[in-house]
Amino acid sequence: MERARHRLTPVFVAIATLAASGAFALTAAPAQAATTTLCNSQTAAVSGGAYTVENNEWDSSASECVTTDGNADFTVANSSIDNATDGAPGGYPAVYKGCHWGSCTSGSGLPIPVSSMTPGTVTTSWNTTQTYTGAYDVAYDIWYNQTPTTSGQPNAEEMMIWINHNGGVQPAGSVVASNVSIGGYTYTVWESRASTWNVVSYVMNTGTTSVSNLDVDLLAADSVTRGYMTDSDYLIDLEAGFEIWQAGTGLATNAYSVDIGSGTTPPPTATGPITGYQGLCVDDRSASTAEKNPVQVYTCNGTSAQQWTVASGNTLQVLGMCLDVDAGGTADGTLVDLYTCNGTGAQVWVPQSNGELVNPQSGKCLDDTGWGGSGTQLQIWDCGDGANQQWILP
Repeated sequence: MERARHRLTPVFVAIATLAASGAFALTAAPAQAATTTLCNSQTAAVSGGAYTVENNEWDSSASECVTTDGNADFTVANSSIDNATDGAPGGYPAVYKGCHWGSCTSGSGLPIPVSSMTPGTVTTSWNTTQTYTGAYDVAYDIWYNQTPTTSGQPNAEEMMIWINHNGGVQPAGSVVASNVSIGGYTYTVWESRASTWNVVSYVMNTGTTSVSNLDVDLLAADSVTRGYMTDSDYLIDLEAGFEIWQAGTGLATNAYSVDIGSGTTPPPTATGPITGYQGLCVDDRSASTAEKNPVQVYTCNGTSAQQWTVASGNTLQVLGMCLDVDAGGTADGTLVDLYTCNGTGAQVWVPQSNGELVNPQSGKCLDDTGWGGSGTQLQIWDCGDGANQQWILP
Protein backbone atom coordinates (compact mmCIF):
# COMPACT_ATOMS: atom_id res chain seq x y z
CA MET A 1 0.00 0.00 0.00
CA GLU A 2 1.42 3.36 -1.02
CA ARG A 3 1.38 5.93 1.73
CA ALA A 4 2.61 9.45 2.22
CA ARG A 5 6.07 9.82 3.70
CA HIS A 6 6.86 11.56 6.94
CA ARG A 7 9.22 14.45 7.68
CA LEU A 8 7.66 16.76 5.15
CA THR A 9 7.97 19.64 7.60
CA PRO A 10 10.71 20.40 10.12
CA VAL A 11 10.38 19.48 13.77
CA PHE A 12 10.36 22.58 15.97
CA VAL A 13 12.71 22.39 18.94
CA ALA A 14 10.96 23.03 22.25
CA ILE A 15 12.69 21.80 25.36
CA ALA A 16 10.22 20.75 28.03
CA THR A 17 11.10 22.14 31.44
CA LEU A 18 10.28 20.97 34.92
CA ALA A 19 9.06 23.26 37.67
CA ALA A 20 11.60 23.77 40.40
CA SER A 21 11.77 25.70 43.63
CA GLY A 22 14.37 26.58 46.25
CA ALA A 23 17.99 27.61 45.93
CA PHE A 24 20.65 25.44 44.35
CA ALA A 25 23.07 23.84 46.82
CA LEU A 26 26.71 23.16 46.16
CA THR A 27 26.23 19.57 47.30
CA ALA A 28 23.16 17.40 47.24
CA ALA A 29 22.12 13.90 48.14
CA PRO A 30 21.76 11.47 45.20
CA ALA A 31 18.34 11.64 43.60
CA GLN A 32 16.47 9.86 40.87
CA ALA A 33 16.81 11.31 37.40
CA ALA A 34 14.13 13.84 36.56
CA THR A 35 11.55 12.80 34.00
CA THR A 36 10.77 15.08 31.08
CA THR A 37 7.49 14.79 29.19
CA LEU A 38 7.42 15.68 25.49
CA CYS A 39 4.23 16.10 23.44
CA ASN A 40 3.37 17.29 19.94
CA SER A 41 6.73 18.10 18.30
CA GLN A 42 8.73 18.83 21.43
CA THR A 43 12.33 17.68 21.75
CA ALA A 44 14.90 17.38 24.53
CA ALA A 45 18.67 17.07 24.45
CA VAL A 46 19.77 14.00 26.44
CA SER A 47 23.01 12.29 27.41
CA GLY A 48 24.77 15.63 27.74
CA GLY A 49 23.63 16.71 24.29
CA ALA A 50 25.01 13.67 22.47
CA TYR A 51 21.46 12.60 21.51
CA THR A 52 18.06 14.22 21.14
CA VAL A 53 14.69 12.68 21.98
CA GLU A 54 11.85 13.94 19.77
CA ASN A 55 8.15 13.25 20.06
CA ASN A 56 7.47 14.22 16.43
CA GLU A 57 3.71 13.76 16.25
CA TRP A 58 3.32 15.11 12.74
CA ASP A 59 0.15 13.67 11.21
CA SER A 60 -2.25 13.41 14.14
CA SER A 61 -3.87 15.76 16.65
CA ALA A 62 -4.70 12.98 19.12
CA SER A 63 -3.13 12.98 22.55
CA GLU A 64 0.33 11.36 22.41
CA CYS A 65 3.41 12.02 24.57
CA VAL A 66 6.71 10.41 25.55
CA THR A 67 8.82 10.61 28.67
CA THR A 68 12.60 10.45 29.00
CA ASP A 69 14.90 10.34 32.02
CA GLY A 70 17.69 12.31 30.38
CA ASN A 71 19.48 9.33 28.87
CA ALA A 72 19.21 8.09 25.29
CA ASP A 73 15.86 6.45 26.01
CA PHE A 74 12.15 7.20 26.03
CA THR A 75 8.76 5.61 26.66
CA VAL A 76 5.48 6.34 24.90
CA ALA A 77 3.55 7.44 27.99
CA ASN A 78 0.20 7.74 26.23
CA SER A 79 -1.07 7.51 22.69
CA SER A 80 -4.56 7.89 21.25
CA ILE A 81 -3.31 7.97 17.66
CA ASP A 82 -5.76 6.14 15.40
CA ASN A 83 -4.70 6.54 11.77
CA ALA A 84 -5.68 4.18 8.96
CA THR A 85 -2.93 1.64 8.34
CA ASP A 86 -2.98 2.26 4.59
CA GLY A 87 -1.99 5.90 5.08
CA ALA A 88 0.68 7.83 6.91
CA PRO A 89 1.53 7.17 10.57
CA GLY A 90 0.49 9.74 13.12
CA GLY A 91 3.97 10.30 14.47
CA TYR A 92 7.48 9.01 14.93
CA PRO A 93 8.70 9.37 18.53
CA ALA A 94 12.42 8.73 18.30
CA VAL A 95 15.91 9.41 19.55
CA TYR A 96 18.59 10.59 17.15
CA LYS A 97 22.25 11.43 16.66
CA GLY A 98 23.29 13.90 13.98
CA CYS A 99 21.40 16.77 12.37
CA HIS A 100 17.62 16.67 12.00
CA TRP A 101 16.36 19.55 9.86
CA GLY A 102 19.29 21.67 11.02
CA SER A 103 18.95 20.79 14.72
CA CYS A 104 22.18 18.98 15.58
CA THR A 105 23.45 16.93 18.50
CA SER A 106 26.88 17.73 19.90
CA GLY A 107 30.06 15.86 18.97
CA SER A 108 28.27 13.43 16.67
CA GLY A 109 31.11 12.84 14.21
CA LEU A 110 28.65 13.55 11.40
CA PRO A 111 28.36 14.26 8.53
CA ILE A 112 30.56 11.69 6.86
CA PRO A 113 30.74 10.92 3.14
CA VAL A 114 29.31 7.60 2.06
CA SER A 115 32.64 6.88 0.37
CA SER A 116 34.22 6.75 3.86
CA MET A 117 31.72 4.22 5.23
CA THR A 118 33.93 1.14 5.26
CA PRO A 119 32.70 -1.78 7.39
CA GLY A 120 32.70 -0.92 11.08
CA THR A 121 32.68 2.85 10.62
CA VAL A 122 29.06 3.39 11.69
CA THR A 123 27.55 0.87 14.08
CA THR A 124 24.48 1.10 16.28
CA SER A 125 22.81 -0.79 19.11
CA TRP A 126 19.18 -0.48 20.13
CA ASN A 127 17.10 -2.20 22.80
CA THR A 128 13.31 -1.81 22.81
CA THR A 129 10.14 -2.82 24.63
CA GLN A 130 7.28 -3.69 22.27
CA THR A 131 3.59 -4.08 23.08
CA TYR A 132 2.35 -6.21 20.15
CA THR A 133 -0.95 -4.31 20.21
CA GLY A 134 -2.05 -1.56 17.87
CA ALA A 135 -0.23 -0.75 14.62
CA TYR A 136 3.37 0.46 14.48
CA ASP A 137 6.83 -0.24 13.17
CA VAL A 138 10.09 -0.37 15.11
CA ALA A 139 12.44 1.36 12.73
CA TYR A 140 15.63 3.26 12.18
CA ASP A 141 15.28 6.35 10.01
CA ILE A 142 18.69 7.19 8.57
CA TRP A 143 19.16 10.26 6.40
CA TYR A 144 21.62 10.98 3.59
CA ASN A 145 22.05 14.32 1.82
CA GLN A 146 23.82 15.40 -1.35
CA THR A 147 25.76 18.05 0.59
CA PRO A 148 27.26 17.87 4.11
CA THR A 149 24.53 19.99 5.73
CA THR A 150 20.94 21.04 5.22
CA SER A 151 18.45 23.03 7.28
CA GLY A 152 15.51 21.28 5.65
CA GLN A 153 14.55 18.07 3.88
CA PRO A 154 17.56 15.84 3.07
CA ASN A 155 17.66 15.18 -0.66
CA ALA A 156 19.57 11.94 -1.23
CA GLU A 157 18.10 8.97 0.62
CA GLU A 158 15.92 8.09 3.57
CA MET A 159 17.04 4.63 4.68
CA MET A 160 14.64 2.87 7.02
CA ILE A 161 15.59 -0.33 8.81
CA TRP A 162 12.49 -2.05 10.18
CA ILE A 163 13.58 -4.40 12.95
CA ASN A 164 9.94 -5.28 13.67
CA HIS A 165 6.35 -4.19 13.03
CA ASN A 166 2.82 -4.97 14.17
CA GLY A 167 -0.73 -4.48 12.95
CA GLY A 168 -0.39 -5.03 9.22
CA VAL A 169 1.62 -1.93 8.33
CA GLN A 170 4.18 -1.88 5.54
CA PRO A 171 6.74 0.50 4.04
CA ALA A 172 6.13 2.96 1.25
CA GLY A 173 6.55 1.76 -2.31
CA SER A 174 7.02 -1.80 -3.46
CA VAL A 175 9.32 -4.77 -2.91
CA VAL A 176 12.46 -4.68 -5.06
CA ALA A 177 14.35 -7.61 -3.52
CA SER A 178 13.63 -10.49 -1.15
CA ASN A 179 15.79 -12.59 1.17
CA VAL A 180 18.73 -10.19 1.02
CA SER A 181 21.46 -11.25 3.48
CA ILE A 182 23.44 -8.34 4.91
CA GLY A 183 25.58 -8.41 8.04
CA GLY A 184 23.95 -11.49 9.52
CA TYR A 185 20.34 -10.37 8.93
CA THR A 186 17.93 -11.22 6.12
CA TYR A 187 15.82 -8.42 4.67
CA THR A 188 13.05 -7.67 2.24
CA VAL A 189 13.93 -4.43 0.44
CA TRP A 190 11.27 -1.84 -0.45
CA GLU A 191 11.78 1.31 -2.51
CA SER A 192 9.77 4.43 -3.24
CA ARG A 193 10.56 7.80 -4.76
CA ALA A 194 9.46 10.80 -2.74
CA SER A 195 9.45 14.31 -4.20
CA THR A 196 13.21 14.90 -3.96
CA TRP A 197 14.68 11.81 -2.31
CA ASN A 198 14.61 8.01 -2.42
CA VAL A 199 13.00 6.02 0.38
CA VAL A 200 14.63 2.61 0.84
CA SER A 201 13.29 0.32 3.56
CA TYR A 202 15.15 -2.77 4.75
CA VAL A 203 12.58 -4.93 6.56
CA MET A 204 13.97 -7.76 8.68
CA ASN A 205 12.35 -11.05 7.72
CA THR A 206 12.50 -12.12 11.37
CA GLY A 207 11.50 -9.37 13.77
CA THR A 208 13.49 -8.62 16.90
CA THR A 209 13.37 -6.38 19.96
CA SER A 210 17.05 -5.41 19.87
CA VAL A 211 20.13 -5.22 17.70
CA SER A 212 23.75 -5.01 18.76
CA ASN A 213 26.49 -3.37 16.68
CA LEU A 214 24.36 -3.27 13.55
CA ASP A 215 26.72 -2.20 10.76
CA VAL A 216 25.06 0.62 8.82
CA ASP A 217 27.98 0.71 6.38
CA LEU A 218 26.96 -2.63 4.84
CA LEU A 219 23.42 -1.40 4.20
CA ALA A 220 24.76 1.84 2.71
CA ALA A 221 26.97 -0.16 0.35
CA ASP A 222 23.99 -2.24 -0.71
CA SER A 223 21.95 0.89 -1.37
CA VAL A 224 24.75 2.40 -3.46
CA THR A 225 24.98 -0.83 -5.44
CA ARG A 226 21.25 -0.62 -6.16
CA GLY A 227 21.65 2.94 -7.40
CA TYR A 228 19.51 4.66 -4.74
CA MET A 229 22.35 6.92 -3.59
CA THR A 230 25.99 7.52 -4.46
CA ASP A 231 29.38 7.46 -2.75
CA SER A 232 29.43 11.27 -2.97
CA ASP A 233 26.38 11.63 -0.70
CA TYR A 234 26.68 12.27 3.06
CA LEU A 235 25.30 10.48 6.11
CA ILE A 236 23.88 13.23 8.35
CA ASP A 237 21.45 11.68 10.84
CA LEU A 238 20.57 8.35 12.50
CA GLU A 239 17.19 8.07 14.26
CA ALA A 240 15.51 5.13 16.00
CA GLY A 241 11.88 5.03 17.05
CA PHE A 242 8.34 3.91 16.37
CA GLU A 243 6.12 5.02 13.51
CA ILE A 244 2.70 4.83 15.15
CA TRP A 245 -0.52 4.33 13.23
CA GLN A 246 -2.69 3.12 16.12
CA ALA A 247 -2.28 2.96 19.93
CA GLY A 248 1.39 2.67 20.97
CA THR A 249 1.30 3.33 24.71
CA GLY A 250 4.10 1.39 26.36
CA LEU A 251 6.46 1.24 23.41
CA ALA A 252 9.91 2.12 24.68
CA THR A 253 13.52 2.61 23.71
CA ASN A 254 15.45 1.27 26.69
CA ALA A 255 18.89 2.07 25.29
CA TYR A 256 20.24 3.51 22.05
CA SER A 257 23.76 4.19 20.86
CA VAL A 258 25.56 5.09 17.67
CA ASP A 259 29.31 4.70 17.29
CA ILE A 260 31.13 6.67 14.60
CA GLY A 261 34.60 5.19 14.29
CA SER A 262 37.33 4.90 11.72
CA GLY A 263 36.06 1.59 10.36
CA THR A 264 38.30 -1.07 9.01
CA THR A 265 40.96 -0.49 6.41
CA PRO A 266 39.85 -2.17 3.22
CA PRO A 267 41.91 -5.31 2.82
CA PRO A 268 44.59 -5.22 0.16
CA THR A 269 43.77 -7.02 -3.02
CA ALA A 270 44.63 -10.71 -2.87
CA THR A 271 45.06 -13.15 -5.74
CA GLY A 272 44.75 -16.91 -5.71
CA PRO A 273 42.24 -19.74 -6.02
CA ILE A 274 38.70 -19.66 -4.70
CA THR A 275 37.87 -23.09 -3.34
CA GLY A 276 34.48 -24.55 -2.58
CA TYR A 277 32.71 -27.85 -1.97
CA GLN A 278 34.97 -30.94 -2.15
CA GLY A 279 37.98 -28.63 -2.58
CA LEU A 280 37.16 -27.75 -6.19
CA CYS A 281 38.26 -24.39 -7.58
CA VAL A 282 36.25 -21.63 -9.22
CA ASP A 283 37.45 -21.76 -12.82
CA ASP A 284 37.17 -19.63 -15.97
CA ARG A 285 36.32 -22.37 -18.45
CA SER A 286 39.16 -22.83 -20.98
CA ALA A 287 40.84 -19.66 -19.67
CA SER A 288 38.75 -17.63 -22.09
CA THR A 289 38.27 -13.87 -21.83
CA ALA A 290 35.15 -13.87 -23.99
CA GLU A 291 32.13 -12.16 -22.48
CA LYS A 292 29.60 -14.62 -21.04
CA ASN A 293 32.20 -17.40 -20.88
CA PRO A 294 30.98 -19.91 -18.26
CA VAL A 295 32.50 -19.87 -14.78
CA GLN A 296 32.53 -23.34 -13.28
CA VAL A 297 33.96 -25.46 -10.49
CA TYR A 298 36.88 -27.58 -11.59
CA THR A 299 39.73 -29.63 -10.22
CA CYS A 300 42.32 -27.21 -8.84
CA ASN A 301 45.28 -27.04 -11.21
CA GLY A 302 47.11 -23.78 -10.50
CA THR A 303 46.44 -22.30 -13.94
CA SER A 304 45.70 -18.65 -14.65
CA ALA A 305 42.02 -19.54 -15.12
CA GLN A 306 41.83 -20.12 -11.38
CA GLN A 307 43.80 -17.10 -10.15
CA TRP A 308 41.09 -14.78 -8.87
CA THR A 309 41.75 -11.30 -7.51
CA VAL A 310 39.58 -9.98 -4.67
CA ALA A 311 39.39 -6.40 -5.90
CA SER A 312 37.83 -3.13 -4.72
CA GLY A 313 34.08 -2.86 -4.65
CA ASN A 314 33.72 -6.54 -3.71
CA THR A 315 34.42 -7.71 -7.24
CA LEU A 316 36.13 -10.99 -8.15
CA GLN A 317 38.38 -10.76 -11.20
CA VAL A 318 40.28 -13.23 -13.36
CA LEU A 319 42.30 -12.49 -16.49
CA GLY A 320 41.09 -8.89 -16.31
CA MET A 321 37.40 -9.85 -16.38
CA CYS A 322 34.76 -9.92 -13.63
CA LEU A 323 32.59 -12.66 -12.13
CA ASP A 324 29.10 -11.65 -13.28
CA VAL A 325 25.48 -12.71 -12.79
CA ASP A 326 24.26 -13.26 -16.34
CA ALA A 327 22.23 -10.28 -17.58
CA GLY A 328 21.96 -8.99 -14.00
CA GLY A 329 19.39 -11.69 -13.24
CA THR A 330 17.86 -12.17 -9.81
CA ALA A 331 16.05 -15.51 -10.16
CA ASP A 332 17.17 -18.78 -8.64
CA GLY A 333 19.24 -20.67 -11.17
CA THR A 334 20.56 -17.62 -13.04
CA LEU A 335 23.97 -18.64 -14.39
CA VAL A 336 27.23 -16.96 -13.45
CA ASP A 337 29.74 -16.12 -16.13
CA LEU A 338 32.58 -13.80 -17.08
CA TYR A 339 32.02 -10.25 -18.27
CA THR A 340 33.86 -6.98 -18.75
CA CYS A 341 34.10 -5.21 -15.40
CA ASN A 342 31.45 -2.47 -15.44
CA GLY A 343 30.69 -1.54 -11.81
CA THR A 344 27.14 -2.91 -11.88
CA GLY A 345 25.43 -4.80 -9.09
CA ALA A 346 25.71 -8.01 -11.10
CA GLN A 347 29.42 -8.08 -10.27
CA VAL A 348 29.32 -7.44 -6.52
CA TRP A 349 30.02 -10.38 -4.20
CA VAL A 350 29.97 -9.67 -0.47
CA PRO A 351 31.66 -12.33 1.71
CA GLN A 352 29.73 -13.46 4.78
CA SER A 353 31.05 -14.88 8.05
CA ASN A 354 29.77 -18.36 7.13
CA GLY A 355 31.69 -18.40 3.82
CA GLU A 356 28.79 -17.42 1.56
CA LEU A 357 29.31 -14.92 -1.24
CA VAL A 358 26.18 -12.78 -1.50
CA ASN A 359 25.22 -10.78 -4.57
CA PRO A 360 23.28 -7.88 -2.99
CA GLN A 361 21.47 -6.96 -6.19
CA SER A 362 19.69 -10.33 -6.25
CA GLY A 363 19.96 -11.12 -2.55
CA LYS A 364 21.20 -14.58 -3.51
CA CYS A 365 24.38 -16.59 -3.04
CA LEU A 366 27.02 -17.96 -5.37
CA ASP A 367 26.00 -21.60 -5.66
CA ASP A 368 27.72 -24.79 -6.84
CA THR A 369 24.83 -26.28 -8.77
CA GLY A 370 26.20 -29.81 -8.90
CA TRP A 371 27.40 -30.09 -5.30
CA GLY A 372 30.97 -30.74 -6.38
CA GLY A 373 30.55 -31.93 -9.95
CA SER A 374 33.73 -30.83 -11.74
CA GLY A 375 32.89 -28.82 -14.84
CA THR A 376 29.52 -27.58 -13.52
CA GLN A 377 28.74 -23.92 -14.25
CA LEU A 378 28.00 -21.81 -11.18
CA GLN A 379 24.67 -20.10 -10.52
CA ILE A 380 22.94 -17.96 -7.92
CA TRP A 381 20.40 -19.40 -5.49
CA ASP A 382 18.64 -18.51 -2.26
CA CYS A 383 21.22 -18.48 0.52
CA GLY A 384 20.85 -21.62 2.62
CA ASP A 385 24.14 -21.97 4.52
CA GLY A 386 24.84 -25.15 2.57
CA ALA A 387 28.30 -26.52 1.90
CA ASN A 388 27.80 -25.87 -1.81
CA GLN A 389 27.55 -22.13 -1.06
CA GLN A 390 30.63 -21.82 1.14
CA TRP A 391 33.82 -20.50 -0.41
CA ILE A 392 37.36 -19.83 0.72
CA LEU A 393 38.81 -16.68 -0.80
CA PRO A 394 42.54 -16.15 -1.47
